[in-house]
Amino acid sequence: MFGPHLILEAYGCPKENLADMNRLSQVLDGYPAKLDMTKIMPPYVFTYHGAVEDDWGVSGIVLIAESHISIHTFPDKGFVTLDIFSCRDFNVDDAVQYFCEIFQPESYDKQILMRGREFPRSLPKAATIVASERERLAAV
Repeated sequence: MFGPHLILEAYGCPKENLADMNRLSQVLDGYPAKLDMTKIMPPYVFTYHGAVEDDWGVSGIVLIAESHISIHTFPDKGFVTLDIFSCRDFNVDDAVQYFCEIFQPESYDKQILMRGREFPRSLPKAATIVASERERLAAV
């Protein structure tokens, strides 16, 4: 496997926890180190105001050498989404607990996707697998 992708959707969060750009920036700036991952750029955080008045929110992303962490909030709706995608394993339950402490949801849903089922971790190993598969097919 290439790695886990945590998708967290949290409901009933206090508005002040979702509307603060500085808070979101601090979370995205510090969290990669808590995962023992490598931040490769500062977080990019912005406020968005759309055509529908209560659809505004704060969004942010930080790129890490292992992939990315992104957060999108909807303060008037008490809703936040989090994605952590990494090519390295991380403790999903610890990540969920940390973000629940930050955003204080009444409830949440989480999904874990295992990405890259056929991603070759080792090119020599992948070459060996491909060569043996070709030999098997040639013998048929």
